[in-house]
Amino acid sequence: MKHYILLSTIALLAACQTAPPEPAPTEKVIVKVIKKVDTPAPAAPTEGQQWLYGSAESRITMVQSWNAIASYIEAKAESRPNASVVLAPGATAEAADFLACGADQPLAAVFDADETLIWNLGSMGYFTRTGVGFDPAIWDEWEKTGAGKAQAIPGVKDAFKRIRDAGVEIIVNTNRSNANIQGSADTLKSAGLGEFAHGRSLYLRGDAPDGGAKDGRRYMISDNYCVIALAGDQLGDIADIFNDKALSPPERKALTAAPAFDQMWGNGWFILPNPVYGPSLAGTMEEVFPEDTYWEPPKQED
Repeated sequence: MKHYILLSTIALLAACQTAPPEPAPTEKVIVKVIKKVDTPAPAAPTEGQQWLYGSAESRITMVQSWNAIASYIEAKAESRPNASVVLAPGATAEAADFLACGADQPLAAVFDADETLIWNLGSMGYFTRTGVGFDPAIWDEWEKTGAGKAQAIPGVKDAFKRIRDAGVEIIVNTNRSNANIQGSADTLKSAGLGEFAHGRSLYLRGDAPDGGAKDGRRYMISDNYCVIALAGDQLGDIADIFNDKALSPPERKALTAAPAFDQMWGNGWFILPNPVYGPSLAGTMEEVFPEDTYWEPPKQED
């Protein structure tokens, strides 16, 4: 709403009289109009951003998660498994076959990048400050030029040292574009996570013909490595079967609880929390709060 401030100045004659004289015919009332300019409210992080990027609870959760991941990989490296944790093509909840490992294949752990290894504080802060939301063109620029403005997630650096010391190769499988190879490699390096080479330890969207799906890249990696751990912040970082768009949120949740899959969580498959974006942020009132959980406080007697 526009506000106006009216400032009126009337010339008065001072005299030793009990009442002021009548104004002269030529006197004018001077009116000045000042328009208030509306300014947007200061930008504020969302509740999800506050928790993920800023809270002590998030830091603790990430450190705990990465300690668990590193411990699992260290133990698996000693036992030398003969099966991968990558689902074989055509696998289902009823027939959850996994890729076999060759006896001479080196071991590898495969991780997503964004909100798994790094927090994209530069781009997410920009989107929030400007009120843009998400813009693919701006994200593309972030992939190219964001090195130094993303931070390693708490616990990752220590976990990476332990994993490398165990003789396990670290491979990043991210949906960043393969048109921006150098920018993404620079971002990981600047965050203190090491050197990554495209096609060997860094795989990106466009490396396989299935677009944003990741199974194709997981198969490419598995041609050369026995994959003993997968970790990410979205279920698609584990297997594309969980990203079937026909699944409702309850159906997707139930799929993760299928016996063949349920045994894998924390046992080769690891999901880190991300309440900021992604397919996990879905569900109607009925899907999130089922009817059999309805409750209301008892009515008070008059």
